[in-house]
Amino acid sequence: VQLQASGGGLVQAGGSLRLSCAASGRTFSRSAMAWFRQAPGKEREFVAAITWNGGITDYADSVKGRFTISRDNAKNTVYLQMDSLKPEDTAVYYCAARGGYYYTRSLDYAYWGQGTQVTVSS
Repeated sequence: VQLQASGGGLVQAGGSLRLSCAASGRTFSRSAMAWFRQAPGKEREFVAAITWNGGITDYADSVKGRFTISRDNAKNTVYLQMDSLKPEDTAVYYCAARGGYYYTRSLDYAYWGQGTQVTVSS
């Protein structure tokens, strides 16, 4: 699976962005997908995950109620809708894929996109 993330940018606090992650490969529809983020000087952290059929989603406490992960298997794409953005959401956002069930640890994911920068100004 090859992943290409896009949709990042500069937004004011309280604004919204939608990230997309386009996947190539026939196994996308059977892959759990996740978003992670990494701020300067910090470790990569879990943001959200979704099972292969979209039946189960999971979120970090810091983004619950503000971010929504979804997927369209017909388009081989996973999305991250980010609303009510805060300056502390500033980071490089990465999409990741793995076969089977989702996990929240980055080391459990074998496939990674290149990252897209999200900057939230106060």
